[in-house]
Amino acid sequence: MISKGCEQCAEGGKMVLFVYGYCDQRDCFYCPLGENRKNVTDVYANERRVESDADVLEEAHRMDALGTSITGGEPQEAMERTCRYLSLLKDEFGEDHHTHLYTGITGGRENMRRLSEAGLDEIRFHPPLELWGDLHGTEWEEILHIAREEGLTPAFEIPGIRAEPEFLEFLDEGAAEFCNINEFEMSDGNAKRMKEAGYELRDGHMSAVEGSHGVLETMADHERVYFCTSVFKDAAQHRNRLKRMAKNISRPFDTVTDDGTLVYGKTWLSESELEALGVPEEFYAVKSEHVELAWWLLEEMVEDGDTAKGEIVEQYPTVNGTVVERTPLA
Repeated sequence: MISKGCEQCAEGGKMVLFVYGYCDQRDCFYCPLGENRKNVTDVYANERRVESDADVLEEAHRMDALGTSITGGEPQEAMERTCRYLSLLKDEFGEDHHTHLYTGITGGRENMRRLSEAGLDEIRFHPPLELWGDLHGTEWEEILHIAREEGLTPAFEIPGIRAEPEFLEFLDEGAAEFCNINEFEMSDGNAKRMKEAGYELRDGHMSAVEGSHGVLETMADHERVYFCTSVFKDAAQHRNRLKRMAKNISRPFDTVTDDGTLVYGKTWLSESELEALGVPEEFYAVKSEHVELAWWLLEEMVEDGDTAKGEIVEQYPTVNGTVVERTPLA
């Protein structure tokens, strides 16, 4: 990996903090944001909608976060929120909590200073597509040097729309520390506009766009270029984050799967009936209308006739606990 932020992300240790949904200066046809993120003022920590600062800290603790990746819109409101959350996270977790910001604007020296003082470690710039190849001598070159002068690690993060050698020049000149290229992806939020622009999905892929790997021919050999595939994001980053959550919040009777989901049993027996059957307290949890317990124990109880029905539940360890599958037992 080329950056501490990327290493932590691969481990599933990076909390994703979305601070704002509006962009004042641009309307990229490839913007992947869905309806619940685009043109909204809401804040999200991973999948959790943030109602208070405490929600951000709770989500970070929930996944035992090693660091935070911050993204969002462009207005000054986004800057105010970003600085507040940076300070909050550094105060809670200390200087070892690595933070990086992905931004589509240059921001200027004062904002670079504020971000650095608030605790930001790394800043990744995403210049407008129409300027690629003509960035030298512009504010985009200047901001790289300014960010470094203010104590930040400057870098580029771009979608793999096309190969652009100019980014390699910035690396060789020492202006940018690295360039992260995200595989070009199609999502619910951009599919219509992407297809109108002539892009299609790769055969056999759910989100990767045809042709995105073409950037590798020109840019991938550089030692400070990293190509992040859609498969890696799903199979490694997201799954590992779920596994961290699941391990952190699982109860003694929950089973954590290789996909980072939680599996347990659900029964409608009463607590007194479970006690009569000799089920130890650590093997179940009483809810308002049912009891949750070890799935394998429930299977045995159904097979032995101790209860007529039950179900095995598999769910995500996220705050909303989305159920993946229910398997009835009878």
